[in-house]
Amino acid sequence: METASQALQLLTSLKILREIKNIRDEMPRNRRSRRRWWIRPSNRRRKTEGFYETAFDLMKKGDPDYFVRSVRMTPDVFQKLLETVKHRREKFSIRKPINPECRLFMTLMYLAHGMNHFTLSRLFRVGRSTAHRITQEVVKVLWDVLVAEYLPVPDEETWKTYALEFYHQWQLPNCCSAIDGKHIVIQCPPKAGSVYYNYKKQHSIVLLAACDANYNFVAVDIGAYGGNSDGSVFSNSEFGRRLREGNLDLPPATCLPYSNQLSPHFIVGDAAFPLMNNLMRPYPGRNLPTIKDYFNQRLSRARRTIENSFGIMVARWRILKVPLVMTPEAAENITKAIIVLHNFSNKHARRVYAPPTFPDHLNHTGQFVDGEWRTVADPLPSVTADSISRNHNAPRNAYQTRDNLAQYIIKNRLPFAVSQ
Repeated sequence: METASQALQLLTSLKILREIKNIRDEMPRNRRSRRRWWIRPSNRRRKTEGFYETAFDLMKKGDPDYFVRSVRMTPDVFQKLLETVKHRREKFSIRKPINPECRLFMTLMYLAHGMNHFTLSRLFRVGRSTAHRITQEVVKVLWDVLVAEYLPVPDEETWKTYALEFYHQWQLPNCCSAIDGKHIVIQCPPKAGSVYYNYKKQHSIVLLAACDANYNFVAVDIGAYGGNSDGSVFSNSEFGRRLREGNLDLPPATCLPYSNQLSPHFIVGDAAFPLMNNLMRPYPGRNLPTIKDYFNQRLSRARRTIENSFGIMVARWRILKVPLVMTPEAAENITKAIIVLHNFSNKHARRVYAPPTFPDHLNHTGQFVDGEWRTVADPLPSVTADSISRNHNAPRNAYQTRDNLAQYIIKNRLPFAVSQ
């Protein structure tokens, strides 16, 4: 009886499964889920019409100037970058996968020229979703692979090197870096309210960055809400917290050049940043006494480095010139990749990436001449003072440090008029 009962249950189950299959077969298929073709007709001639297949080798071997204009680096530097990231870009698929060289070339073109994914897909003869996926994957790999070497956490010896460079190039002793904050404009995220809405009436995330004397970024904090109005950007950043707590590993106080006057090593910022013992900002107000006015001019000379670092970056990676139509997380990944690409290109291809006339530079009289980047790109929107820091009450020793430094600077004037 038990065996007969089990057999009956099995037959009943099979009957139910057959009925389900019949119902499923009779249901109309969802047209969206049906694959219309294995390869889209307009992409089937990739080998003869794709930009990589038809132009890459031609530019790389026969027209290096156009290659540089395409990807912001020379063929040799591109090859160095490819060798660095290639092990992370290998793909295995039923169809022949797009090779790592093409993936990197496509992504650099996307970042350098700011084209949308549909235009990129038509240029390379791939699907729009494929172009989107490739660029998002490669920017993550670029950050993961390059950050340790091209954006390392500075130690005390590194800060000392930065200070020497600032002194020799911009004549500001004990200055280790310049810092500023900029808005990266994005499309309004769904259900975001006004948290990304900034004073420029745009939606954005904040890029807080510090640079050395050679326009390389040395520290970044990316992703704060563009609509921050409580002064939390600098205060809540890891860089700001460590600077405030004295854990940034800055060198100890040393005597200023050709004097026995001790001064701490410091970072320079504009009036939006708080005055601290290790963070110098200009004297506020107009019609200042000579000593304060001259100090502000000398501080401005050093602070130009961060403005030019941002300017060079936007002029070379023009995707930042237009609103990023993507999620804030994707925009953050794009920005991080561009930061390390900027440092990589500035180190290995400085001659073509940032030649002497591209940033602001001094003429024979010591006056600043606007750099060529200003004819190519507008500066990124600056972060307001209210957004940078909520507290401008400086400790007494910070005021004294700035006054002592101003006295030293006025006694050691430059042999030419200073321009801001």
